[in-house]
Amino acid sequence: MTSFLILHGFQNHRPAGHWQHWLADELTALGHHVSYPQLPNPDDPDLEVWLGELHRLLGELQGEERVVICHSLSVLLWLHATARGTGDVRADRVLLVAPPSPQVVGEYPEVATFAPPEVDAPRLHAAGHTRLVAADNDPYCPGGAAAHYGRPYGLDTDTVPGGAHLDLPAGYGPWPSVLDWCLEPSAPVNPRSAGQVLERPPRT
Repeated sequence: MTSFLILHGFQNHRPAGHWQHWLADELTALGHHVSYPQLPNPDDPDLEVWLGELHRLLGELQGEERVVICHSLSVLLWLHATARGTGDVRADRVLLVAPPSPQVVGEYPEVATFAPPEVDAPRLHAAGHTRLVAADNDPYCPGGAAAHYGRPYGLDTDTVPGGAHLDLPAGYGPWPSVLDWCLEPSAPVNPRSAGQVLERPPRT
């Protein structure tokens, strides 16, 4: 059995139409263990509180494979947890979706403490295979997530054309290719319809 931990972002109250909600329902229906919690105080989150919740939730995951799926601010939560290097922050696979840029995070006092920490690529990969998915026009990530996170951290990156913040306002309710990736890690994460640009980091 595979266990999935799905983590939302800033001001997200897990609306029923969001792709993460849809994904949790789909994976549960397939018999997987799924945790999709409401993190404390999502409108004014506390980094240390969210880190504590992450550690607790990871400790509750069961099964042979542990998969973590983060959207937006929870991507930065995962990076902070990884940067601190504690032994219980581990997963077999991690999907990081639509992280905000460091500059944008700094513009919101409620989440300024989530500004991405320094994380070396080997430590990030020590948590297992990590994949980044982001749009080429995310208003919360000027310059693109590949430039801010993908290339510096050496992450395979799926770039979704025109997907904005890959959230419900952008039309991302059901998202079949994310489900495909959950079931088969080699599957690319496409837009809701067809076509994507896959950027792979240079080999060193």
